[in-house]
Amino acid sequence: MKENLIHYRTSVCNINYHVVWSVKYRRKILNAEVEAFLKQLVVQIGNDKGFTVQLFECGNLDHVHCFITAPPKLSVTTIVKYLKGITGRKLFEQFPDIRFKLWKGELWNHSYYCETIGSVSEENIRRYIEYQSKSY
Repeated sequence: MKENLIHYRTSVCNINYHVVWSVKYRRKILNAEVEAFLKQLVVQIGNDKGFTVQLFECGNLDHVHCFITAPPKLSVTTIVKYLKGITGRKLFEQFPDIRFKLWKGELWNHSYYCETIGSVSEENIRRYIEYQSKSY
């Protein structure tokens, strides 16, 4: 009797997140060169860890906006831990002078903001991230 049973996997959609985090002490260190390196690094981390970075922008040289699509098995806490931890270490390696602009050698604030995005507001969030002001 058990041979006739067929197991069907349920299809679960990916979840969209708008994630924002800032530089410690709001130091203005995310210039064009750092942003280009950071963008490439964040996309690579996403590919390695199983999520997609749809958009990435730095705002006012001191904070980061990401529009991320991830499977439900990855929690947003895990995603942010990957992004902040790996980028902090790699940025200090690539740009050692950044460390001297920060006390205690920490790059990112401990906090972050995350918002789950539905399909209705997805376009609004994309537009918001794309039009972050640049001061360089």
